Amino acid sequence: MKPKISIHDCTRISLLAALIAVSSYIIIPLPFSPVPVTGQTLAIMLCALLLTPGQSTLTLSIYLLLGIIGLPVFAGGSSGIGVILGPTGGFLIGFLPMAYFISFFKGSSPNMLRYFLVSGFSSLILLNLIGVPWLAYSAGISFSQAIALGFLPFLPGGILKLFLAVLLAWKLIPQLSFITSNR
Repeated sequence: MKPKISIHDCTRISLLAALIAVSSYIIIPLPFSPVPVTGQTLAIMLCALLLTPGQSTLTLSIYLLLGIIGLPVFAGGSSGIGVILGPTGGFLIGFLPMAYFISFFKGSSPNMLRYFLVSGFSSLILLNLIGVPWLAYSAGISFSQAIALGFLPFLPGGILKLFLAVLLAWKLIPQLSFITSNR
């Protein structure tokens, strides 16, 4: 028997997929790297902290499919399978397990330290375990060059986005619990 998904859940999933798409337009190109700084990771961490594992996986799947079919939802309004196959594709694909991991391990009761650790691990480690090797392969550079271009420059901003996502989730979860309990 299929689990039922409510209109409320569909709305939340759709809005968060839209938030991720909009956050991809917050972009700071780095002249020395094919990977730009975007608001996507912040939006994805927030999404994963607010949703269940299944819902966050569905949200990221929708986002990725929208970009693959040609809607301009990837960084800077890019789209298409070519983006997935390009230097940033590993990071885009890595968003999916990152969101699932955060949602799965965040626990059922709000805990700021656990949110920070789970989100930090998944965004700073798991995402880069997928993105950096793909960057090296697709750009034809060494693994150490890929780390220098696709990981190290993003650490300070990633930590800042991590703090922002945890703080936003911490403030939003009580509000969303109220909305959910009054259905």
